[in-house]
Amino acid sequence: MRSVEFNRSQVVKYLVWTFAVAYAIQFGAAYLFNNGSAMIGQLVVAGMMFVPLLGVLVSGAGLRGLGWKPNIRKNIKSILIAWFAPIILTAIGAGLFFMIFPGFFDLSGEYLIASGGAAALGQLEAQGISYPMYVLISVIGSITYAPLLNTITALGEEVGWRGFLYPQLKTRFGRKRGLMFGGVIWGAWHWPLIWLIGYEYGAGYVGFPVIGMLLFCVITTGWGILHDWLYERSRSIWLPSIFHGAINAAGTLPLSVCLVDIGSMRLLGPAPVGILSGLPFLLAAAIMLLRRKESD
Repeated sequence: MRSVEFNRSQVVKYLVWTFAVAYAIQFGAAYLFNNGSAMIGQLVVAGMMFVPLLGVLVSGAGLRGLGWKPNIRKNIKSILIAWFAPIILTAIGAGLFFMIFPGFFDLSGEYLIASGGAAALGQLEAQGISYPMYVLISVIGSITYAPLLNTITALGEEVGWRGFLYPQLKTRFGRKRGLMFGGVIWGAWHWPLIWLIGYEYGAGYVGFPVIGMLLFCVITTGWGILHDWLYERSRSIWLPSIFHGAINAAGTLPLSVCLVDIGSMRLLGPAPVGILSGLPFLLAAAIMLLRRKESD
């Protein structure tokens, strides 16, 4: 990893590019979602994850010195943490939510019907796969191959956030404030999707969309601290990318066992972006933050 000197010009170019292009993409994706082309919209949103990487190039910072070698033997413990911590923390958070609100737990397949139509559930049953078995298969996938597959797209974001922006912010504002600012910026990068298509929290909650926007920034601040901890610990950009990919793999699993129309309760959980269900991630982030010494 390269030593970092704060470069205002590069940071401004990066932020202008990354937000302008990503916001334009999100408006386009929202149009697709709202006009019956959700699958294409999902592909567009996935492609947006490479915008931060391109933003680094546009800024002139370049991609050298980001820690491209995974150093697997040296980082085996960090790899295990990056791979498995998201599913563990997600399960704890979802368990907390359903323990307090057991009436929302649902294994009828309502989630699959809402996302894929009644035919999707019928196809499973025709193959002799019950909905609980489908959920179990999804869990196994999120533990085994999904984090690795998601790492490729996650890398596009991690090069920009953890590889470029976070080191710049920590140099300029000190470690703790830099991490806080970085988390808010990362969360705000998703705001159009939260507003236009109810990304993460739906649209049926009190204070839509502002409460969702603010809450997501809290969550991304916590996640950002953990991503940055893995990056500094491993000195490899691949580790936060694996962690990011594992979060994406595990994040929707709690929704698959929850009633679909729960309104404002989505702000609490069961996905790890909720207040209650996100507590394990936020607690882990707080511990990591408090253990670090301020750099300024």
